[in-house]
This record gives sequence, C-alpha cells and structure tokens, in this order.
Amino acid sequence: MSELFSYEFMRIALAAAVVTGLAAPAIGTYIVQRRLALLGDGLGHVALTGVALGLLTQVTPTITAVIVAIIGAVVIELLRMYTTTSGDVALAMLFYGGIAGGVLLTNLAGESAATLNRYLFGAITTISMSDLVAVLVLGIVVIVAALGLSPQLFAVCQDEDHARVSGVPVRLYTLLVAVLAAITITVAMRTVGLLLVSALMVVPVAAAQQITRSFRGTHLASMAVGLVAATGGVVASYEINTQPGPTIVVLALVLFALAALARSITALRRR
Repeated sequence: MSELFSYEFMRIALAAAVVTGLAAPAIGTYIVQRRLALLGDGLGHVALTGVALGLLTQVTPTITAVIVAIIGAVVIELLRMYTTTSGDVALAMLFYGGIAGGVLLTNLAGESAATLNRYLFGAITTISMSDLVAVLVLGIVVIVAALGLSPQLFAVCQDEDHARVSGVPVRLYTLLVAVLAAITITVAMRTVGLLLVSALMVVPVAAAQQITRSFRGTHLASMAVGLVAATGGVVASYEINTQPGPTIVVLALVLFALAALARSITALRRR
C-alpha cells in the first residue's frame, strides 16, 4: 500500500476516484427515483460527441464534453416537457445520435479508435493535474447541489404533480437534475468511462436500497458504497493489473450482491 501512494499518478487517480465515487451516486439517487436509470447511458454517448468535438477543434475534451452533455440533457427534458415524445424515446435518439456523432467527428479529426477508448472505458491512471482540478471543481459542485437541494430535488423526483401544487418550480429543478447528471458524466468519464458511468450512478443506489428504508439513508449510503467501490476498484486494479473502470463497476456489483444477501438473511431471521 505504501508503494501505491509513492506514485504521483496513483495519488491523482485515487483523488479523482474519491470525487467520482461520491458525486455519481449523489445525483444517481435522484435519477433512480425518477425511474430514468438509463439517463447516464444516453448522456454518456452524447458526451462522446463532445469529446470528439474537442479532438476536432483542439479544445480540451473535458470542456467540450461538459457543454455538449449539458445541451443533450436540456434537450431530453425539453422534449419530455413540451412534446409527446416519451423519455425513453428521447434517450434512444440521443443514445444513437451521440455515438454516431462521436465516431464521425473522431474520424474527421484524424484520431484512431484507441483515442476514444480512453474516454469510453476510462483511463484514470493517465489523468493529469489539470484534469484532476477540473474533476474536483465539477465534482464538488455536483455534491454540494445534490446535498444542499435535497428536499426540493426529492420532491420533484418523487411526485412532480404534488411538488407543483406545493409551489416548487418543477421545471427548474427537473432541468437542474439533468444538468447535474450531465456534469457527473464528464466528471466520471476518465474514471470509469462513458460506457460504464451509468453503472456507478445506479448500482451503489441499488445496493443502498437493500439496507436502508428512508430516502436520506439511501442517499448517504449510496455515496458511501460509491466511495468504497471507486477507491477500492482503483487499488484492486493496480494490484491485479486490470483496467480501473471495469474493476470499479465489478466491485460495485459485488457490494450490491452482499447487500442483497444481507437483506435476505435479515428477512429470513425475522420470519
């Protein structure tokens, strides 16, 4: 373990994992509550277009990915609010359009598929100090907003009609959830990758739901599970020489299985 912390790239990777592990479940709890578990996948593919746009224009891909992902999130919510298009159809259109646009722009930029792999599957050990600063700033914004606005966001995600009658600006907070999800996608894309980021937003929440009974308990427990999965996955990937992204997701799934087992054992004892 002491050897692990002696490398600067591992210290940077662990710092990024801590922020990602906390931020992804923090906003993922609201997404699961709204039954939009696949929102992360849709926005992840939209962010891929943003990454490719950055490669084409020689702008930092993180910046262009944030901008394009936010635009995609807003488009999804506007389609859901003002058209007859359902949420899953809107996600499907952005899903396919995002990945097609990403590959097309990458080809125009003259980049190879290996370049996209760093963003599709994560490359946490290649994060630079400037990347870490961006991850820290964006991640802290997501965590503070998710915790500080918890009552309003919960009201909107639980029952939009009741929240509207109670005087909560539903459209504003609905858009905010989508925007925070888009930011989280770009925060986590170098950690677990755009194809797996949705898992880090959903699996810790599902694990927390097995052992908690209240929304607040689920919210905090999911962040704890995400933190353990992200940091533990980075350490495990170093020890067994695997890619950090898939290792983090597999560890999160293991934690879910353990939580589900604990719940089953508790239920049997009560019977």
